[in-house]
Amino acid sequence: MFRSKIIMSVIIFLFLLIITSIIKNETRIIEKKLSKLNKQIILKEKDINESELDFYFLSSPAEVERKIKILSNINYNPIKNSNIFLNLSNFRDSKKNISD
Repeated sequence: MFRSKIIMSVIIFLFLLIITSIIKNETRIIEKKLSKLNKQIILKEKDINESELDFYFLSSPAEVERKIKILSNINYNPIKNSNIFLNLSNFRDSKKNISD
């Protein structure tokens, strides 16, 4: 009777020990993946911030005016409203009318 209790206790202990190590390894793998994803997120956020800075600089009125002055040798004419297409189907229709 006493031996069976000891054997059962050892089996339960070993089972729990194995389960604990498996869970610990899985947790370590998940933490590594999270760390890798966090690094990627930080890089993407940095790229977004740099892109926003570039956009704000390049689209500022002073920068646009400076570019127009650089291109002053070329006649700068604004686009006519009739040349602006709201979607691709309007553009295709226009091209069909021109080629027909």
